[in-house]
Amino acid sequence: MTGGRADGVTGGRARGVTGERPQGTNGERPQGTNGERPQGTNGERLRGTTGEQARGMARADGMARADGMTRADGMTRADGMARAGGMTGPARPAARRTVLRAALGAAGTGLLAGAATADARHADRGPEGELRIATGESDGFYAAFGRLLADQVTAVYPRLSCEVVRSEGSVANIRLLHAGRAEVALALADIAWAAYGGSAPFGRRVPLRAIGRVYENYVQLAVRADAPVRAVADLAGRTVSLGAPASGGAVLGDRLLRAAGLTPGTDVRVRHLLMPQAARTMRDGAIDALLVAGGVPLPVLSGLDTRPGIRLLPLAGLLPRLRDDTSRAGTSRAGSGLEAVTVPAGAYRGTPEVATIGVANLLLCRPDLPVPVAAALTRVLVRRATRLVPTTALGTQFLDVRSLISTGVVPLHPGAVVAYRELHG
Repeated sequence: MTGGRADGVTGGRARGVTGERPQGTNGERPQGTNGERPQGTNGERLRGTTGEQARGMARADGMARADGMTRADGMTRADGMARAGGMTGPARPAARRTVLRAALGAAGTGLLAGAATADARHADRGPEGELRIATGESDGFYAAFGRLLADQVTAVYPRLSCEVVRSEGSVANIRLLHAGRAEVALALADIAWAAYGGSAPFGRRVPLRAIGRVYENYVQLAVRADAPVRAVADLAGRTVSLGAPASGGAVLGDRLLRAAGLTPGTDVRVRHLLMPQAARTMRDGAIDALLVAGGVPLPVLSGLDTRPGIRLLPLAGLLPRLRDDTSRAGTSRAGSGLEAVTVPAGAYRGTPEVATIGVANLLLCRPDLPVPVAAALTRVLVRRATRLVPTTALGTQFLDVRSLISTGVVPLHPGAVVAYRELHG
């Protein structure tokens, strides 16, 4: 944390994207939906929508989406890394990244047609302003993805200046959005849905819109390799770090312990440590387990796989109880945002295949983000998908151009809808 902020973020004087009036969120039509073409941030017409009226755009969720965050049928997976029960162990990272990038490129063939020409066209007539992207801890996948996104946005739209804002994670990011200290933010789907509905850990509804579903977070609960802990219930009487206080992982970690029949603070000693601190304390033997959520592999766990050595606990068996808890809280089981996924054998030194829990990540914004800016971000997600995969990624948890619109209960931003319609025809 810097400057003692409660949400653990750095950077961020109040800056915004200029040139557009906020869009209405109480049923008013967004700008450019009465048959006119959307206006750019300098009064220019946004290219790519000529001849198409954005009918029905008063509802940002007007596009058909897969409720419950189910994956799009046929979702690209690299090198046979299917979900729980079907994943195979990873090949060498370089080879897997090559396969992953090739698979993403093949999946987006229809959307990427003419992309180079379109990128050049939008680069000189794109929106203007400053865009703050709320991400996560500096050595986590949120930050890695945020840096790549910022680079690609400024490459295509040089008049958009991007700043990557570090934070504690999903909860902090949504609070940054609500406070006007970020324009876009990454968050776990279940945390975004809780904010949108006004349930814990948020005291009231937070107005949110989505740019798209970007990638899958793998929940990973690691214990020391020499510990006699084989299941979550075995953590009774031990100490576990659930991550930064304002992270989505901390919220899910609390729910995981309760689903295993453990009461945090009573049956289990809980600490909320940032990833580097959690790694140090685990290496020193001060904690018995640490929970993180992100890509595979996570650098914080890779740094522990030789000393002291780690083992991942299986979590997928707790899914029914977690979904039941979500259902009692007012969200359908299908809309829990949680699904079974598999961490492949060898993701960390000496670790076997482990069935765990996956949670989709959403790229979020406020309803008042200008339509041209939201459309620009969407085009980058679609057209530059293969350039948004961090170099350390082994798995196929990164964005697929066919599942971007699967944002669950959080409606798509009108600008995202404009771009998806433009790209899909």
